[in-house]
Amino acid sequence: MHTHYWCKLIAISFFFLLGCSACNSESENNTSSTSDSKPKLITPNFSSAQAYEYVKAQLAFGPRVPGSEAQQKCAEWMQTELKKYADTVYWQEAEVVQPVSNNKYKSINIIASFNPQAEYRVLLLAHWDSRPWADQDSNRKNEAIDAADDGASGVAVLMEIASHLKKTKPYVGVDILLVDAEDVGKTEWGEESYCLGTKYWAANNHVPNYKAMFGICLDMVGAKGAQFPLEGFSRQYASTIQKEIWDTGNRLGFSNYFVYTDGGSITDDHVVINTVTGIPCVDIINLQPDQGFGKHWHTHKDNIDIIDKNTLQAVGQTVMEVIYTQQ
Repeated sequence: MHTHYWCKLIAISFFFLLGCSACNSESENNTSSTSDSKPKLITPNFSSAQAYEYVKAQLAFGPRVPGSEAQQKCAEWMQTELKKYADTVYWQEAEVVQPVSNNKYKSINIIASFNPQAEYRVLLLAHWDSRPWADQDSNRKNEAIDAADDGASGVAVLMEIASHLKKTKPYVGVDILLVDAEDVGKTEWGEESYCLGTKYWAANNHVPNYKAMFGICLDMVGAKGAQFPLEGFSRQYASTIQKEIWDTGNRLGFSNYFVYTDGGSITDDHVVINTVTGIPCVDIINLQPDQGFGKHWHTHKDNIDIIDKNTLQAVGQTVMEVIYTQQ
């Protein structure tokens, strides 16, 4: 995860928690795709055990740094795995350039499309690259990290969701976007040096004029003791679906994870989706009170030992419930 600045917004107001329509943007008024005449679908059971295995599978390649052998092999593995489930899988490879440092990186985005003919669509995304530097560590600061939580966890959740989308089809179309070159930025290069893969996709959609009802970005969604407060830019651009996700998580019994507290405004891939594509997009991201992104963030402690199946379960089941309840 790349965020280095915090813009603490006004604390969550009471009317927002009640879902006041005044705070909803016009662009997200229709998060329900059809009438209520269709029978309710039963949401499949998310497997945290399988998601955990997907985390381990990514880590087995080593740090997935852009330009590395691990990057190429992991991308090929993700493509092969998603082809088992998706109707269409796209390989989007490009050379992306840092706008400040002018550094060039090989970026590989993988997009899996389910029910591509459906007009109403949901976009799910996560970054899969590893940070090339352990800048928050006291040792081996110039070595790449495993990125078990900050990258692999979100991908693992989406891979497990993909396996269910084939067997139990939701009413809406779903696109899973695994973006590269998210975490190759540095503070001295500025906030714009992050999210390079997402910026490329936003300017070069896998299909012309791509649109979705809303998007959900998963970043750092697998750590022990994780909490997901209400992120500020999500609230600004996608308050309706943000509230639906948090209400769903609480209804399913995951109130310890989806907390109704102010998480501040975080520069992440969802900001690009919101501002460039106009798709209302929510960020589900682990933010600890008074600890920021947690002690493992951008350190070598971000390894398999930090991953908790309970956290993966909370996020995966909640996101699946949101998808399968779209009518």
